[in-house]
Amino acid sequence: MAIEIERKFLVKSNAFKAKAAKIIHIKQAYLSSVPERTVRLRILEKKAFITIKGIRSESAVSRYEWEKEIPLKEAKELLEICEPGLIEKNRFYIKSGKHTFEVDEFYGENEGLIVAEVELASEDEEFLKPEWLAEEVSMDMKYYNSMLIKNPYGRWK
Repeated sequence: MAIEIERKFLVKSNAFKAKAAKIIHIKQAYLSSVPERTVRLRILEKKAFITIKGIRSESAVSRYEWEKEIPLKEAKELLEICEPGLIEKNRFYIKSGKHTFEVDEFYGENEGLIVAEVELASEDEEFLKPEWLAEEVSMDMKYYNSMLIKNPYGRWK
């Protein structure tokens, strides 16, 4: 079983953009967004993936994850039966020590939200925190993409 271990942070400045090794545009939607099992459809420019994630651990930083690349044409067809809401974002890949942070700058109804994630080998693995990181939000469900389609950041204010 594949376990994803990930910590999530808010971002306090755009300083990360100058350090990005790569930037990609992502569109994603959900076939199921219940916390016990999310089924995500993601289009990354010319590639597409379907991902199934299980419920988060008590610490909220690890959970089961299964992902498979699917044909882009099929992904576009599946978008038609997804739950309402679409996540659009640019993802910036930034190296920090031996880790790579994935920083998502959201658009559409989530415009203004910027979140950084880092994947770890264990829940207690140490990592170098860049100066542009703000508070950790790993345990705050409202920052999960599957929740942002239901309650977008633009409605929080």
